Amino acid sequence: MALDRRALLTAGLALPFASAAAQAAWTRPAGLAPNASVPLWPDGHIKPPSGLVEQVIQRSAEPNASDRMLQGITRPRLDIFRPAKPNGAAVILAPGGGYRYVVIDKEGYELARWLKDRGVTVYVLFYRLPGDGWTNGSDVPLADAQRAMRLVRSRAKIDRIDPARVTFGGFSAGGQVAASLLTRFDATVCAPVDAADSLSARPDALAAIYPVVSMDRSIAHAVSREKLIGASPDAAREKLYSPERNVRPDQPPLWLLHAEDDSVVKVANSVRLREATRAVGAPCEAHFFERGEHGFGLMKTAGLPVAIWPELLWNWLRAHGNV
Repeated sequence: MALDRRALLTAGLALPFASAAAQAAWTRPAGLAPNASVPLWPDGHIKPPSGLVEQVIQRSAEPNASDRMLQGITRPRLDIFRPAKPNGAAVILAPGGGYRYVVIDKEGYELARWLKDRGVTVYVLFYRLPGDGWTNGSDVPLADAQRAMRLVRSRAKIDRIDPARVTFGGFSAGGQVAASLLTRFDATVCAPVDAADSLSARPDALAAIYPVVSMDRSIAHAVSREKLIGASPDAAREKLYSPERNVRPDQPPLWLLHAEDDSVVKVANSVRLREATRAVGAPCEAHFFERGEHGFGLMKTAGLPVAIWPELLWNWLRAHGNV
């Protein structure tokens, strides 16, 4: 399916510092905005740190190319994109942002619309950030990812999805969220709050796209590492939050994508995760491209072989029975 660039980029621009409420109130052309937004946690279950305020910031200077980010996330949530004819498949997307913010358009809404056009129900996850002052801050991204998996499965009838075909995907730091869920989907990082938490948080498939993975200082993305585990973690803490050191045979099938020339997140992150996954006998498909740099998403691949990546992902998901 061809990707209509102009259709993707006509969503309008945000003011540089717009509140989340103002952002939600803007009118967008039909089909470009999410159909619904649902909170991850029941009212009152989480208490934001004092002084934390959500802000939407527009990073793009192009009048027809929105590139927003959400920082200071106080209300973790799922923005839902519903296809006209659901095929039963569901994908949860965790955009990147170096654990400083969560990207909205480039690694969230754009791919969500692409998948929606193919019949997939898509949930864009806005997860809490570990450096924002939350209690047990290092675990809040994983807690939100686990909760997202369980909540989506609990909504199977409402959203007309198959709870046995839920894929989790993440980009950059969101790829670290995904890789953590890959190996720690059953780790106890939050207490159950309702019936949804009786469901499994193990994805049926998992994709990590130019992911931050390791906390090994020699290859780690320095900003993400410090936000997640601090400036001077001990060896045990570094290991716990390095997914490539916690792989297991029962982890879900894994799909990896990375550009060899990535100057932000070293390709060694994906290479190590692939090697570790294969060493324990878990399924893994990996694609490494000569060029692409970091953060290419859907819109920064023109003229490069890496532009084929969405189709490669689609074919892999189809081969595993997930779409």
